[in-house]
Amino acid sequence: MPQVTQANLTKELRALEKFGLVHREVYKVVPPKVEYSLTDIGQRFIPVIEALETWAIDYKNTGHVTQ
Repeated sequence: MPQVTQANLTKELRALEKFGLVHREVYKVVPPKVEYSLTDIGQRFIPVIEALETWAIDYKNTGHVTQ
């Protein structure tokens, strides 16, 4: 996703954290290090994302979407 800026990525990750889908771990090192991981509820959302991906691919293949 080359067009995503660091600021937008941070904003979206913070929103996912607020909704409880990701966990943010901050390490007090130099340079600063932050890791994100899925929470249990975030893991349970994976099948929804996969189903949406399948639907999007199928829809694109119907010819209704032009590039």
